[in-house]
Amino acid sequence: MKKRKVVRSGKFYVYILKCNDGAYYTGYTNDLNRRVEEHNAAKASRCTRARLPVELVWRKEYTYLKNAMREESRIKRMTRAQKEKLVSR
Repeated sequence: MKKRKVVRSGKFYVYILKCNDGAYYTGYTNDLNRRVEEHNAAKASRCTRARLPVELVWRKEYTYLKNAMREESRIKRMTRAQKEKLVSR
């Protein structure tokens, strides 16, 4: 089995999508446009497939993968009110 090289620095994005039913979805990626397109084509998260279309409502860029993953985790622990406040900034 061939090992895949993991890129740990560059441009990484943490993003929040607003689903058709009003739910928020948080994720991270190194190609934001491609990832949003995948979500809307029902080829990404199982969670968003039933809630299409989705709209990108917030994003933040990071230089290191670890920082993006940490921020995604932090946002996922937020309440809905806290996410709405973050998105409205």
